[in-house]
Amino acid sequence: MPPYIYELPTTGAFSFSEALIDQSGLHSTDFANATAARANVRAILKDSKRTGDVEKDNLRIIKALDDYLPHLVSVMTAVSAQTLTLRTDPVFSWRSTLSSHLFNSSPRMNFVSLHSDLAFTLLTYGFTLSNLSASVVTSLGTYEIERHITDVERQSKDERLNFAANLLCKASGIFTYIAENVLPEWEVASGPLTGLPPDLSKEVINALSKLALGNAQQLAIRRLMSKSAYDSTIIPGPPLPKSHPSPSLVAKLYINAEELYSSSRGLLLSANSEKSEVDAELRRHVGDQATLCSALAHKWLGVDAGEQSGKCGDAVAYLKWAKEELEGLRETKLKLTSLSKDNRKERSERKDRFTYEVDLVKNFLDHYQRLNDAVHFLPVPTTSEVQSRIPSGRAALAAKPFSLPRPKFVVSPPPTVTAAAATESSSENENSTEEVMTETQHERKYDGAGAYF
Repeated sequence: MPPYIYELPTTGAFSFSEALIDQSGLHSTDFANATAARANVRAILKDSKRTGDVEKDNLRIIKALDDYLPHLVSVMTAVSAQTLTLRTDPVFSWRSTLSSHLFNSSPRMNFVSLHSDLAFTLLTYGFTLSNLSASVVTSLGTYEIERHITDVERQSKDERLNFAANLLCKASGIFTYIAENVLPEWEVASGPLTGLPPDLSKEVINALSKLALGNAQQLAIRRLMSKSAYDSTIIPGPPLPKSHPSPSLVAKLYINAEELYSSSRGLLLSANSEKSEVDAELRRHVGDQATLCSALAHKWLGVDAGEQSGKCGDAVAYLKWAKEELEGLRETKLKLTSLSKDNRKERSERKDRFTYEVDLVKNFLDHYQRLNDAVHFLPVPTTSEVQSRIPSGRAALAAKPFSLPRPKFVVSPPPTVTAAAATESSSENENSTEEVMTETQHERKYDGAGAYF
């Protein structure tokens, strides 16, 4: 199933020199550099709107964001420490790209806070990392089932797959940082956050974190099965090649991915309201991924049961369940793509992918069905019976914790303030010394005070 491609938000112009007051007069160049770095982000994001998804230079966008973040952190740190003051409340404009909207026009909204710019900048960072991962995966194609690929070429593409998964783990960490740090700090600084688009909803951002981690989990599974997929190209289905990882392990990995997608979908649905609704395509994509991973988990639970003596009945039950899920998902996707603007080639590729999975499940199902009918004669349990025996999931990867970069520049307190503080401190020290001397003099007013015996 093709990965979800985020529409990147765009932003309006902003000048730090006009918004900030520097009493020291030493940081006009720093303000100009911060404004220029943000203008560069704005220009690159605007340019990305004019190109197709494949042509977007995600690395260029990431570099621009990396360059801008230390400047923004410097300003926010100085304003928080009151070494810089705001001339007026800063107003940043950003487009909401996760909202359901008419006529495919992302609404532009104004936000009054430095925290809003940080939140949208990091959100854009997470989107871009996810899109870069998607472009890497797309460029690899289905290399693991190409019959003429060499071991060196396959291993090289395995490393590219690892790179794509690491990008998603980093994106997941960034989304988590926004939800757990940026939004709470914004609320502390500005009061209750109301009227925000879905993009800045804590539930939606947590959902994006789980979506990225679920995608990374699927790539980890694909990497794990790369060699066995190649070894199975001539005769797909049973028996499994020696290079195949444990079917039980693969099933548990898919169960974990399904749990992440289901949790993400639940969070997206909980964020919907009468005034704000998350983009339907994103919600549909997350639901489809949950169904796909559920079907593949049932497939490998069936294979695991079939490889064990005395469990052929369970194998048939799991594989029938997987077949029904995959066929239902295939029909739904084909109906949707027939109504979309996807070209004929894309529809054909999507159909081929689902057909491949369905056919593979049929191969396993037919094999274990014949084995059970001819050798084991075991009863086939119902779906609800095998459902109660599904194990817990297992994670292959975790989100990479994110932290803000170090400030690009440091704003020291103005000299007048420093001098006043030093004078006050000196005065306090003098008063303290006088008090100690006076107390000492009072203490020595007794017969023989000061004499040494």
